[in-house]
Amino acid sequence: MRYVELRRHTDNEGDRLTPRGVADAEMIGREGLHPPYAAFVSTGAARATQMLEILRHAAGQDDTPITAATGLRSSVENRWRDAARAAGKRADLEDIRAIDPDLVERESWLLGSALRQVVAGLPEGARALVVGHSPTTEAAVLGLAGLVVPPLGKGKGVLGAAALNGGERFPPGAPQRGGAPRRGRATREPAGHDQHRGA
Repeated sequence: MRYVELRRHTDNEGDRLTPRGVADAEMIGREGLHPPYAAFVSTGAARATQMLEILRHAAGQDDTPITAATGLRSSVENRWRDAARAAGKRADLEDIRAIDPDLVERESWLLGSALRQVVAGLPEGARALVVGHSPTTEAAVLGLAGLVVPPLGKGKGVLGAAALNGGERFPPGAPQRGGAPRRGRATREPAGHDQHRGA
């Protein structure tokens, strides 16, 4: 098994963390990490990379490079925002799917494929820390594991385990899925403060 810890970046203004976002990331670094990490992966957005720099330092792994996996960042972010806004506050992917089914289907496949590449690059038994956005992080989990995870507040995370033969589990202790992807609910681990919805 390989493990992936996916987190949404903390509070931001534009593409930088706010002072509160920095403080929240530092708190997560003190209380919410599961090092060591074999990989630190950002979507390439400055706010995601900035949070990873804070978490990497807190993990005592400043020498481990941060990799940009731009495939984990949607090329249609405005469409996601519009669909999430139309679906309502605290909407999950099923709610967004009801508004824009093609968006969720296509993007979940693309984002899940990018997440699968991150997992494939890990040594057996290793863990990656990935910082991204919402609801695209949730869409990546749907694409990889066939599960709908609850919406991630800023700084929140979800931990999963993946075997390259299709044994993805979110959370790692969940029963292994078999056959076609299923749409179920997975729990997320508590981390950081729950914030407003949006990338």
